[in-house]
Amino acid sequence: MSDLKGLVLAGGTGTRLRPITHTSAKQLVPLANKPILFYGLESLAAAGVKEVGVIVGDTREEVMAAVGDGSAFGLRITYIPQDKPLGLAHCVLIARDFLGESDFVMFLGDNLVKEGISEFAAQFRARDGGTAAEILLAKVPDPHRFGVAELDGDGAVRALVEKPKVPPSDLALVGVYFFDSTIHQAVASIRPSGRGELEITDAVQWLIDNGYRVSSRQITGYWKDLGQPEALLEGNRLVLEDVEVRLDGQIDSESAIEGRVVVERGSMIVRSKVRGPAVIGAGTVIEDSYVGPFTSIGPGCTLKSCEIENSIVLEGSRVIDAGRLEGSILGKQALVSRRQLKPRANRLVIGDHSIVELP
Repeated sequence: MSDLKGLVLAGGTGTRLRPITHTSAKQLVPLANKPILFYGLESLAAAGVKEVGVIVGDTREEVMAAVGDGSAFGLRITYIPQDKPLGLAHCVLIARDFLGESDFVMFLGDNLVKEGISEFAAQFRARDGGTAAEILLAKVPDPHRFGVAELDGDGAVRALVEKPKVPPSDLALVGVYFFDSTIHQAVASIRPSGRGELEITDAVQWLIDNGYRVSSRQITGYWKDLGQPEALLEGNRLVLEDVEVRLDGQIDSESAIEGRVVVERGSMIVRSKVRGPAVIGAGTVIEDSYVGPFTSIGPGCTLKSCEIENSIVLEGSRVIDAGRLEGSILGKQALVSRRQLKPRANRLVIGDHSIVELP
């Protein structure tokens, strides 16, 4: 198996996931109680990658604390600081010393490729000598929101267009790129775009314009850019589909567990029903409540006299006598409760970029 390094992008500010990302790195937001970033690192390890450079920005301390030296994933991690988010190609530029002359796969840390990248990595390793890069694509219903590829008849990339008003195809870039060392020449040859960033699409286009072959592969399984709340909930649903029953916590005789549910050690289910697929984090207490399918409850949470379904609740949050919640994302240490004093009214303490929908 030839040498193939990994370059994972875990910087960025996560503006589309605010307010969740005001206090947490977007790559560490959990799906089924496991950070998004971990799924990408596991995919790289499964594909035979051993050395991974991780680009980190303002949230570097949190990311480094969560990932460590990479040994938990079977990887050797090198952290590469990026002071400002200056584009994906800039990440390649500052990782030059780490990458050397090796082939590598660049993976956006907030993307979910459910089936992994092992097949694509094997194909890139076995390519003929004329291919300098390979990009992964997926069909999307709204290509104008993405970078879009125009292909020739044999699947080679003819051109890339960033968020086109009239898309040349419905094939979007998914944020996984395989490169040989030629990309370093391309990155050194381009100039910042109108938004002041070195665009990876410009670097790939430079390869094409200078006679290098850029091939493409289409993802037929599930892929999602998890940068928006609706996508995060969809990704959570997809990951929960694969959970296996594991009941390590305490479940009293008046409670019911239905379907594929994980109840972590130290948690308590009291006079409640949990219907899977669902994950209940360690130390969480659920009392007189219903937890419906496709819900992840983080560690150290408290749910009393409420119903919640198709939702993500992060560590340490409380939902008390709050009626029924659906399609919700609660950040760390959040409180949702029903006002007891009369006259009753909705009382909100809402941060920037929050979303509240009242019945």
